Amino acid sequence: MNETRKMAGKRVLVTGSDTGIGRGVALEFAKEGAAVALHYPHEPGGASTAVEEIRKMGGKAEAFKANFNDITQVRGLATQAIEFLGGLDVLVNNAGITMNKPFEKVTVEQFDTLYNVNVRGMFFLTQTVVPTMLAQGQGVVINLASNHAFFGMTEHTVYAGTKAAIVAFTRVLALEMAPKGIRVNAIAPGWILVENHLKVLQAFDETASAQTIPAGFIGKPRDVGRLAIFLASDEARYIIGQTLNFDGGQGAIMPLTGDFREPRKEQWGRGYVEGL
Repeated sequence: MNETRKMAGKRVLVTGSDTGIGRGVALEFAKEGAAVALHYPHEPGGASTAVEEIRKMGGKAEAFKANFNDITQVRGLATQAIEFLGGLDVLVNNAGITMNKPFEKVTVEQFDTLYNVNVRGMFFLTQTVVPTMLAQGQGVVINLASNHAFFGMTEHTVYAGTKAAIVAFTRVLALEMAPKGIRVNAIAPGWILVENHLKVLQAFDETASAQTIPAGFIGKPRDVGRLAIFLASDEARYIIGQTLNFDGGQGAIMPLTGDFREPRKEQWGRGYVEGL
């Protein structure tokens, strides 16, 4: 691959890279010259096809299986990825699952599953790879949070809680790791269109839905990949402990104010501000 690419020579592990955002992030790192270890939890399909695509580009990639409900498998993933890559420069903690269910109907098993995969697995995977980064004297950790950490949506008490935990974890871990040469940040995506959305949404009109976002379009996994590459690069060396909202402007809209594209019908300030 072209050695002038931004991630040439970098070794990257992307969790949950068999589908959606994780797969898109892994492919973007590979396009920029990185060697990539992809993780999948159950079936290898999406991760395997991504590996094939990367190899056809002349890159180095392999897929590894790990169930994030099992910490032994989580630690094993770290060991396998580091052995394959010959070290680790960038960890992208993307693996995560979602669920919507009324608060009073959530079971202990469902709660534990989301926290195990979204928080506990990420925590101990990071803990397992950090010694390798410390031995190298440098490394980057990028955690995937969500705008659910900052804005409320009914029936998402468990999922939102896991994503808010990631924001806090990122902030504190960054303080501990920065003096040791490891930068830690997070990305909180808004609406990123992935195949699983299309399986659930009925009569989905992407054009109409895009008009609810100030950017005028729904983000794609590739977009998250580009931001992750920036955070992994030296260009982001002064960004530490931050969670970057990546939502096309969704979070900038004040609730209960109508369609942001329409001019205001009300005129505030008459009698107080000249010229109104």
